[in-house]
Amino acid sequence: MASNEATKKVDQARGTPRGTAVPTPPRQVPPQRPAQKRVGPVEFLSQVRDEGRKVTWPTRRETTVTTIMVFVMVVLASVFFTAVDQAMRYAVGLILGL
Repeated sequence: MASNEATKKVDQARGTPRGTAVPTPPRQVPPQRPAQKRVGPVEFLSQVRDEGRKVTWPTRRETTVTTIMVFVMVVLASVFFTAVDQAMRYAVGLILGL
């Protein structure tokens, strides 16, 4: 393995010769997971229902408030980008003399 001069100096100062290091031990192979058993459609739907019951569903009020906030942010963003677009249109018109 090639080494640059700075690395050679550091190795010499450390007293560790390059290329004579102890070989690294072989990696441990992770244990094999057992193959998952295949399930039929009925059992699959049953598992889906069980997982759906674990979900914390928002209340109607939380959903309504969140929806209103999304619409408000969309309106604010559209007003902002419209204003920026008009300002840039005006600036380009001044620069190009259109």
